[in-house]
Amino acid sequence: MTYPEDPRTAPSVRWGVLAPGGIAHVFAQAVLGHTRSTIAAVGSRSLARAEQFAAQYDVPAAYGSYEELVRDDAVDVVYVASPHSEHRDHALLAIEAGKPVLVEKAFTRNEAEAHEILDAARAAGVFCMEAMWTRFLPHVVALRSVLERGEIGDVVSLLADHGQAFGHLPHTHRLHNPDLAGGALLDLGVYPVAFAHDLLGRPDRVQATGSLTPTGVDGQVSMALGFGDRVQACLHTTLWSRTATTAVIGGTEGRVEVASDFYRPTAFRVVRSDGSQWEYAREVDGGFQYQAAEVARCLSDGATQSQVMSWSDTIDVLRTLDEVRRQVGVTYPGE
Repeated sequence: MTYPEDPRTAPSVRWGVLAPGGIAHVFAQAVLGHTRSTIAAVGSRSLARAEQFAAQYDVPAAYGSYEELVRDDAVDVVYVASPHSEHRDHALLAIEAGKPVLVEKAFTRNEAEAHEILDAARAAGVFCMEAMWTRFLPHVVALRSVLERGEIGDVVSLLADHGQAFGHLPHTHRLHNPDLAGGALLDLGVYPVAFAHDLLGRPDRVQATGSLTPTGVDGQVSMALGFGDRVQACLHTTLWSRTATTAVIGGTEGRVEVASDFYRPTAFRVVRSDGSQWEYAREVDGGFQYQAAEVARCLSDGATQSQVMSWSDTIDVLRTLDEVRRQVGVTYPGE
């Protein structure tokens, strides 16, 4: 069985956290608890909020602006954890300061904004990666190995869903706010879409249907992706129900059943047509540490992109998301 390297074996880097919201706390706990790296600084539009984050994680520097954060010489790499609508500007801010960046998923609102960031990173010669942490998790690394060995024959189908019961949140919440690129797709649906891309490649056909919230963002979307003559992925995401969040990969000689939540550290079962089966299970605390370790290794190697989550991978996923939004009828202000 194939496993990713222990995150604690990766070189140490000094992180700068841009926008200390909920996901930044998850990232900080993983980095400080499971890698050799440190958090050198945190930046927020609110100095008080930055200072609160710094006190909680013993971060040496707290700034009341993002400009100060990216200019800090003690910061080796910036983690962009702001809402989707701000990723482009904040990533470009860091790159212009010569800083490598890890940008939360979805990378940007659309493919065009992603090209702007990646063109800037290419011109500056700095590392850039989307924080699609699922790709680096042990069970996904092991799952790829299962498929590559042909344990279930030729893959012909993939089913995956991600739904959360967020309908009760106020209309001003970022998930319902079009100004912040809200909706199910970029926040939740990006996981099944990126998962399908990871295992099946780039689709050549995309069909989608969806329902919008009163604020005009996607509340629920169902997607069918086609890959070549007979491979298909059926994907679903919703803000209105806590779904099973499982995945099943079907092959000509069996299937792989990925337990809930498929995008977090979890288990899977291989069930073959001959009746044999076996289960993969491994205890993992956290999960974000694997992508943080990938960044540290890439920086140590002088790479500008990860081979596991490459720039073309990010563009391909956003192209699919753009097409889904076009079919569903969601456009964000300023696009």
